[in-house]
Amino acid sequence: MKLRERFPGIFLKDREIYTENLVKGFRYSNEKILRVKGVEYRQWNPFHSKLAAAIAKGFTKIPFPEKRNWKMLYLGAAHGYTVSYISDILCNGFIFAVEFSDRCFKELLPVCEKRKNLAPIFADARKPEEYYWVEAVDALYVDIAQPDATEIAMRNADEFLKKGGVLFLAIKTRSIDVTEKPKKICEQEVEKLCDAGWKILEWGMIDPFEKDHGFIVAKK
Repeated sequence: MKLRERFPGIFLKDREIYTENLVKGFRYSNEKILRVKGVEYRQWNPFHSKLAAAIAKGFTKIPFPEKRNWKMLYLGAAHGYTVSYISDILCNGFIFAVEFSDRCFKELLPVCEKRKNLAPIFADARKPEEYYWVEAVDALYVDIAQPDATEIAMRNADEFLKKGGVLFLAIKTRSIDVTEKPKKICEQEVEKLCDAGWKILEWGMIDPFEKDHGFIVAKK
């Protein structure tokens, strides 16, 4: 059995996506586990993760570093599914995982307890002053259901993202406008970033994995 490394820390087997499990024996739910030459890999479901969906859709600009040592601020960590895979990918780095829902945060905590490179933060992404103590990061991941998600992302980037840092932004179009076409909404969010001086590395819609969602990768 052979896995092909598509991006640093992200592997493909046919159309299936895997990460090397940072915590041997850890499963988020019932994901498939592969063992290859003593190394354990977890299958990553693109129907449950916007980043995995972008990879499944053929994105080519997912610029994780070879040393896998970024510091990342993750806004909207929810139950911890995607952030657990980023924990695998950034095995030599660290992730500050922000979540505002009390119910989701309680489910995020056990994930963080098992992973030394994850720090849960109970806070509102609209108020970066609530986690002002977070150090400068190499990447910002934003997955929040807010009509001004792009503005929130840029505000947090101004506070925490290093110059040249990378933004991963999930666009939930129905949280922005239920009447406009989803792709048009994403185009408008891309324009906002461009107008603010961001360099767009790649963007696109991620249907059918996430209906009416777009995903943007940009550089500060």
